[in-house]
Amino acid sequence: MNAADTIQKLKRFGLHFDPGLNDEEIERAEREYEILFPPDLKELLQTGVPSGEKFPHWRDFSERNVKRIRKQLDWPLQGLLFDVEMNRYWHQDWGDRPSDMEEAKAAATRFYQEVPKLIPVYGHRYLPSAPHEPGNPVFSVWQADVIPYGENLQQYWEIEFGKRPYSDIKFEKLKPIPFWSEWSE
Repeated sequence: MNAADTIQKLKRFGLHFDPGLNDEEIERAEREYEILFPPDLKELLQTGVPSGEKFPHWRDFSERNVKRIRKQLDWPLQGLLFDVEMNRYWHQDWGDRPSDMEEAKAAATRFYQEVPKLIPVYGHRYLPSAPHEPGNPVFSVWQADVIPYGENLQQYWEIEFGKRPYSDIKFEKLKPIPFWSEWSE
């Protein structure tokens, strides 16, 4: 399904859309936030930008909105660090956990900076920026609770807004995303 068809379907689910982003706006957002939109999300955003409180306002470069989107981009790391500190979370690939909490949080942050960046889609739902190809799964991220919320962007929209059952996700078919897929297992 192409982006225009997806948007028409989402409008039937009650979503509203602003005009799509032009190439300059896409490039500015990618540069400002140091992200790279996967092709399927980029196509959607260039066709129409979902509007509403929980959607990122990619076109708005006001200081307030830039801070808001940066906070959304930082949410997965902050949740991870919260669980490192408060719930003793530690990923097996990080090696031995430092006894000093600040060192442990610094080590977790360094590891986090090496995994695919998550791009906010809606609320605490995120699409990995890598691999840079269509069809990445969408994850629901709440601290260390990371679960797939769609095999891909199209299925995610249907689950989140179209009353498609979450049970339709075929977990065995999810594209593996370093760290994020492991965390959700």
